Amino acid sequence: MSRGKRERQDAILDLVRGGVVASQGALRSLLEGRGFRVSQGTLSRDVRELRLVKVAGPSGRAHYTLPDDYEHTPSLRALVPALLLSAESVGNLLVVGTRRGSAGPVAEAIDEEAWPEVVGTVAGDDTILVVLRSASAAASLGRRLLKAAGGA
Repeated sequence: MSRGKRERQDAILDLVRGGVVASQGALRSLLEGRGFRVSQGTLSRDVRELRLVKVAGPSGRAHYTLPDDYEHTPSLRALVPALLLSAESVGNLLVVGTRRGSAGPVAEAIDEEAWPEVVGTVAGDDTILVVLRSASAAASLGRRLLKAAGGA
C-alpha cells in the first residue's frame, strides 16, 4: 500500500521537530528509515509546502525548523470522526455535512490530501461542496469519508 502525502509530511514534521536535520539529503535518508521513498523534487515541494526554514543553531550549524507562526492543518483522519455528520453524492458533486463552524478545517484537510479525483472544495459554516471528476469518484469519496467517521 502506498503511503500518502499527508502521512509523509507528518513524518517530516516529526523529524524536524525531534532533531537536527541539516539538509534535504539527511531528511531524505531519515524518511527512508521510516519507510518513505521520495524523490528530490517531491521532497523539495514538501519542504516548501510545510514552510520549513533553514536557520543556524547555537553551534552555527544550519538545520531545518518551522517558523514561529507555523500552523499545520490537522489531518483528515483526525478531523473526520469528530466533525463529519454526512456525505451525499449527486452526480460529480459531494455534499458533506459537518458540525457547525467545522466546514472550513475539514475542507482544508480534504484539499491537503491532494487526491487527483478532487477538483476542489467550497466550504460554508457546516457544509462543504466537493467537486470531483466523476460521479463514481464522488460516491467513492463519500463512502470513504463516512467509513472514516465511523459510519457505514
